[in-house]
Amino acid sequence: MNADTTGSRARRLLTRATAGVPEERYPVTHVADLPARGARFADWPDWVPELVRDAVKACGVDKPWNHQVEAASLARAGHNVVVATGTASGKSLAYQVPVLSTLATDGKATALYLSPTKALAGDQLRVVSDMDVPDIRPARYDGDTPQSERAWVRDHSRWVFTNPDMLHRGVLPAHPRWARFFRGLSYVVVDECHSYRGVFGSHVALLLRRLRRISRHYGADPVFVLASATTAEPAEFATRLIGADCVAVTDDASPHGARTVALWEPPLLEELTGENDAPVRRSAGAEAARILAELVVEGARTLAFVRSRRGAELTALGAKRILAEVAPELADKVAAYRAGYLPEERRELESALLDGRLLGVATTNALELGVDISGLDAVILAGYPGTLASFWQQSGRAGRAGDDALVVFVARDDPLDTYLAHHPAALLERPVEAAVLDPTNPYVLAPHLACAAAEKALVSGELDDFGGDAARTVLDGLVADSVLRRRPSGWYWTAGTPPHSDVDIRGSGFEQVAVVEAETARLLGTVDGASACGTVHPGAVYLHRGESYVVDELDLDQGIAFVHREDPEWTTSARDVVDIEVLDTVERRVYDGVTVNLGHVAVTSRVVGYLRRMPSGEVLDHVPLDLPEQVLHTRAVWYTIDAQLLCGTRREPGRAGLEPARVPGALHAAEHAAIGLLPLFATCDRWDIGGVSTAVHADTGEATVFVHDGHPGGAGFADRGYAAFVPWLTATREAVISCECPAGCPSCVQSPKCGNGNEPLDKAGAVAVLDIVLAAIGATTGHDHADDQAAEDSTGSAR
Repeated sequence: MNADTTGSRARRLLTRATAGVPEERYPVTHVADLPARGARFADWPDWVPELVRDAVKACGVDKPWNHQVEAASLARAGHNVVVATGTASGKSLAYQVPVLSTLATDGKATALYLSPTKALAGDQLRVVSDMDVPDIRPARYDGDTPQSERAWVRDHSRWVFTNPDMLHRGVLPAHPRWARFFRGLSYVVVDECHSYRGVFGSHVALLLRRLRRISRHYGADPVFVLASATTAEPAEFATRLIGADCVAVTDDASPHGARTVALWEPPLLEELTGENDAPVRRSAGAEAARILAELVVEGARTLAFVRSRRGAELTALGAKRILAEVAPELADKVAAYRAGYLPEERRELESALLDGRLLGVATTNALELGVDISGLDAVILAGYPGTLASFWQQSGRAGRAGDDALVVFVARDDPLDTYLAHHPAALLERPVEAAVLDPTNPYVLAPHLACAAAEKALVSGELDDFGGDAARTVLDGLVADSVLRRRPSGWYWTAGTPPHSDVDIRGSGFEQVAVVEAETARLLGTVDGASACGTVHPGAVYLHRGESYVVDELDLDQGIAFVHREDPEWTTSARDVVDIEVLDTVERRVYDGVTVNLGHVAVTSRVVGYLRRMPSGEVLDHVPLDLPEQVLHTRAVWYTIDAQLLCGTRREPGRAGLEPARVPGALHAAEHAAIGLLPLFATCDRWDIGGVSTAVHADTGEATVFVHDGHPGGAGFADRGYAAFVPWLTATREAVISCECPAGCPSCVQSPKCGNGNEPLDKAGAVAVLDIVLAAIGATTGHDHADDQAAEDSTGSAR
């Protein structure tokens, strides 16, 4: 299939991107044209003061869109509201109008704005400041705010812009100093709320409950206005996040240009092989660099989203290198954009992209969240960004009203990316995921209850907001550990210094490990203790702000990893041994010879060495390590298969059994593939989850495949896998079958984080395992997954 050489500009850009590619190596697997959408306007509500209306009009908004007025009116009427619409749909105005209207008419009212990043908070502060509504005094309060200015913000600002980290560490523990602000608190804005998922989302959910509790202490009951990318069940998610009922506004009335979406699978590199002689594809970053260069030659303003900071730098360098050869005058029209740049550097890049001085920018997801860059000619996504919500958020940067744009999704050498490249409906037609969070996770709940008690003694009537019985159980443990003291009037903090600084709301519950440059004693950053042995072990290559370091020493007792500046040619990947113990089973489904389970497990792991790998995939060597074992208590989904069904006499007609010697490799390959596909059904990345497979597990007595959450107590990902078990394993099977490699590769059953060096793996055996499991479920439920696949094949999806 070749791109259409006539018609829209987007199709012509795609033709340019594929110019010179041989027919037999044509990378485009599917092309879809998404229609343009016109705007639907609404009148200004009567309750908006004229000075606010004039301020908004002065910023270029003459008339609001329907969804902006609907959300703003709900908030003004006292309803918690989440506006969940697409990129560049003006969600900011939906909260700016009610907040500014209230602040302008009530001199004692205040508002709080929360965003997941400092950059986004800074952007929104500038917009509100530019509106120049009198007597609002908007101000930023975060880790970068000088100490000399903080008292002024507390005493005078009426709209404070901050992030969850500063609310947790700097505002709530010092709430008596913020008494004026809390007494008048009328609105809390939670921007980009879809990013609060997993463990981080669970922390933020409890943080917002603490915020509501302290607000009530001062007599306030603020309205929450949440802004989100398009997400499934936005009202339910927002309600779970803030702990109070929330209304959703989802009918997007903003205009958008037409878009052409192309799915692109890089070709196999026949001259190179990777681990275990598996075939290797050209990297998504290298493909993105070439596409970016071609589009810049065409004069198209283009963003290329890349998964890592280093990848963004390399993609920009690759594009500049190509342009230096074919169009030297354009080489300076390409740059990288990522976290770690100074604010003024970031502003300059944004300005240069908007006014045409830059035509191409390779970026991390730093340009996904809220920063006002939209209306571009093209967007390249080098790898699936982890969720459909992020996919549409990033691709939504392309397109201007009245003009069309191109979106190119370039698949990485990964099971999920490969699956999506060959199953366009799973990417383009599926509803976006519901964000996953669990505020009752005891590993997250315990530190927040301790913080809440330190802020103000907890009383029984408040516990329902924190999970009811789950909170009572956790409080009993805190009392037993002498962290809190129980009195008839409530639970009191007894340990002196408040615990807030010891709680990392973005972490996993383990102690943080500081990464320190040995020569200068400069603190580069921190890593979770849970992942330290795998990421900052001696000899590991550690990336920080695009710079490369090598770890000299890991001191787990002191919580420090010492590194030195070095940029070796290779990367490193840890190898570990893992054991898993079933602690209890929460739910179970029993089929004929197969059981599917959800429950709590203890995962014991120990890093035993690491591989040094060249960019081509070639493995240089294996270096042994002697590090302590770690135990993770979490949740898992697992299935077991009866030996007679797996490789004995109970074979289903047409379903080949397995020789016993093949079982370990088959289970291992099925485990890897399932981990790769779970992000399609839960808002997680494969690095958020792990797995174990064994031919005979001590606790089940049968062949067993586990997939577990990578966070203490669980983050909800295993629960999602259990709920969507059949579609998840069906998609996993199709991802393995559709891969063109003969015996297994990174696109199907190999894993970049396998602790066993991807040994043993049996690709055909994995298909047999998945067939057996799905057939057993179908035989019990009367539903045959093979019928689903036949129906899908008949739709003519591009393969």
